Amino acid sequence: MRRRVLQATIAAVTVAVVLLGFPLAFIGAQYIRETEVSQLQTRASDVARMIDGRLAEGTPLSDAMLEPYVERDGTSVSLYVVTEDGARFQAGPEVPSRPETVTVTSASGARVTLYAEWWDLFLLSGRVVGLVVAAALVAFAAGIAMAIWQANRLAAPLVYLAASAEQLGSGQVRPQLEPSGVEEIDLVAAELARSADRMAGRLAAERQFASDASHQLRTPLTALSMRLEEIMLATDDEEVREEARISLEQVERLVRVVDDLLTNSRRAQGGTTEAVRLLDVVHQQEEEWRPTFEAEGRELRIEVDPRVQVLVTPGALAQVLATLIENSLRHGGGTTTVRSREGASRAVVLEVADQGEGVDDDLAPRIFEREVTSGKGTGLGLALARDLAAGDGARLELAQRRPAVFALFLTGVPKAMDPDVVLPRGSVISPRTRRR
Repeated sequence: MRRRVLQATIAAVTVAVVLLGFPLAFIGAQYIRETEVSQLQTRASDVARMIDGRLAEGTPLSDAMLEPYVERDGTSVSLYVVTEDGARFQAGPEVPSRPETVTVTSASGARVTLYAEWWDLFLLSGRVVGLVVAAALVAFAAGIAMAIWQANRLAAPLVYLAASAEQLGSGQVRPQLEPSGVEEIDLVAAELARSADRMAGRLAAERQFASDASHQLRTPLTALSMRLEEIMLATDDEEVREEARISLEQVERLVRVVDDLLTNSRRAQGGTTEAVRLLDVVHQQEEEWRPTFEAEGRELRIEVDPRVQVLVTPGALAQVLATLIENSLRHGGGTTTVRSREGASRAVVLEVADQGEGVDDDLAPRIFEREVTSGKGTGLGLALARDLAAGDGARLELAQRRPAVFALFLTGVPKAMDPDVVLPRGSVISPRTRRR
């Protein structure tokens, strides 16, 4: 949109300059030239009247009488006079190679001729053209400045509106957006805010329903478990005890299913994404993990652009990053590098790489599945990290097998948007639970 507004304004200014500036420059230059020629004509007429006066008085003519008329009005001319009886008088410099000539014949028959330098008249006309060109450049610059201001005024609310929609899609059901002053954009923003309120109400109702359902199911299941345990303790019949044990296991499995459904429901509802400076989260994890790496004789290197900001849930991002760093410490080797780079479509890619042997070919396709491990862990860390990333609209992938490089694709904050205007600034939360 900015580009189109700029192009339209520049095109309008260009058309105005072409249609008005060029004719104005031509007419102004022509007017100045005609004015100068008219002044030369007047000077020649003054000389003719002076000669007629001298001849009427009987005063002799000479070259000196012409000197006062050579330099006048800032223009120097060559002046020649030929009387009726053939006498010739002259004053001024030599006749220029390219003269502008003015001739007047007096009442007594004397012919007065003025020769002016053509370049002098051209320079006077050129000044007018230069002034018009300068005015056109000023108008052009003013038009571009106005176009930039207007483009920013119209485009900024749309950028903020897009960011608000991004927040809504990422889990922030109450995006912050100030009125823009543009009626149409404010109408869309108001409708988006109403949609966010409706979504917040629905999510709250679902959360309450899930909590109530979990409570209502867990209570009878707990009572049933206690009853089955009493049956196991009260009877001596091995067949009854075995059936009670099997039933108890099924009840416990059902309890876990209820808990998992409740957990998944809460995770699906999402948190609240915030504008977070990526380096703040990385630095916090660096402070926590660097002593552990130094104790293992390894190096933790940070290569993150301090200007990068992303839309995430701070605690979720910190936990995902902690999982990737711990995974590199357990299964990798050499220097572990945490770096950021720009991705496609405004994405920010956060990579965690090491110099170890990498991931086995048979393990790589299933590395994010639950209970899949190389033998040094539970196999839940990467799976949970991927779920946390997906909850914020991010994506966690194994970008390279040897050496291992894990890539976290995050939603970046647009550079044209001021996060302080439309987004709440996030605080960094560290959920690291295990320490060495």
